[in-house]
Amino acid sequence: MIYEQFKARAEGVSAEVYRFATKEVALDFVIGFLQGEGLADMPQQSALWAECAFLDGVDREVMQGLAGLKFAVTRERASEARFGISQMEWALADTGTLVQNSTAIEQRLVSSLPTIHIALVPTSGILPDMPALLSRVQSKECAYLAMITGPSRTADIERVLTIGVHGPERLVIVFVDDLGGAI
Repeated sequence: MIYEQFKARAEGVSAEVYRFATKEVALDFVIGFLQGEGLADMPQQSALWAECAFLDGVDREVMQGLAGLKFAVTRERASEARFGISQMEWALADTGTLVQNSTAIEQRLVSSLPTIHIALVPTSGILPDMPALLSRVQSKECAYLAMITGPSRTADIERVLTIGVHGPERLVIVFVDDLGGAI
């Protein structure tokens, strides 16, 4: 039920939400998504994947065979990438908001500079609301907390909505049940 609430809220602000039982199936989805969207080893077609727990145990040699997929995050690569892939720790069901400990700058770069952000989230990280989140966050371990609700959007003084001005135009959220356990 809490997943359905998150999904409805996130889709309400134009995010795309998917859920998979295992890391393997989620990885197949992410690779298929990248290839279907034109992943290539050229500016504005490449992908940058920030270090995260999702990658533990994944055969990166196989993944590095995908032209355009890189794991060494730099500011320059992030600004040239079309896809940024990072792992989020939590998701707030009442607002459809993703929350990430972004103390590591690589996490911020891949979630804010590319055109498309793919966010990997443990299904067990779905929380009902902000008070539940604040009871879990340890300020000594989290110097920079990032919250993302849908693709970047802004409206000017005349109320003209523009997507992707201050961040990704597209947010693809991938919940993984066995990434930290199912709820």
